[in-house]
Amino acid sequence: MNQTNWEKAVSFHGHECPGLAIGVRVCDAVVLKMGVKESFDEELVCITENDACGVDAIQALMSCTFGKGNLIFRDTGKHAYTFISRTQGKAMRFYFKVNFEGQDRGQFQRYILDAPVDELFDCREVNTEAPELARKFPSVVCEVCVERAGEHRIHIQQGKKVCLDCFKNYSRVL
Repeated sequence: MNQTNWEKAVSFHGHECPGLAIGVRVCDAVVLKMGVKESFDEELVCITENDACGVDAIQALMSCTFGKGNLIFRDTGKHAYTFISRTQGKAMRFYFKVNFEGQDRGQFQRYILDAPVDELFDCREVNTEAPELARKFPSVVCEVCVERAGEHRIHIQQGKKVCLDCFKNYSRVL
């Protein structure tokens, strides 16, 4: 485990925890298995299947962020991360396979930080296309609350342009 990376992730996240350790080690696995480094722009994409602490390490160490558009959230609740290298045309999924229920948090965190990545993750190449590069959308004023929202998030309701907060969804599907 790279101590500098751990300290950088802790500084970004705010505290030490096993979840952050998972994120630091998945970054180690990505560098080792894919031969990539921190993403300057969108050349590396991460699809995270959770919104847990480890995602902060991915943002801090691999520079995959929501703001740049190269961090995608797919909510399955799994500690799984797919990294796509646009430059290599390669994608790999990293699934954290260790069961930690009933273990002491501190000991488990130490185990995660010290164990070989192959002991922690199932790593496999996947056939996943890189998402479209991030787009910029013009802002549109909601005709109800008068706040601006990206054009791609505006709905038409009763002839008015409305934001997601003001939109009243109608569905007869159960």
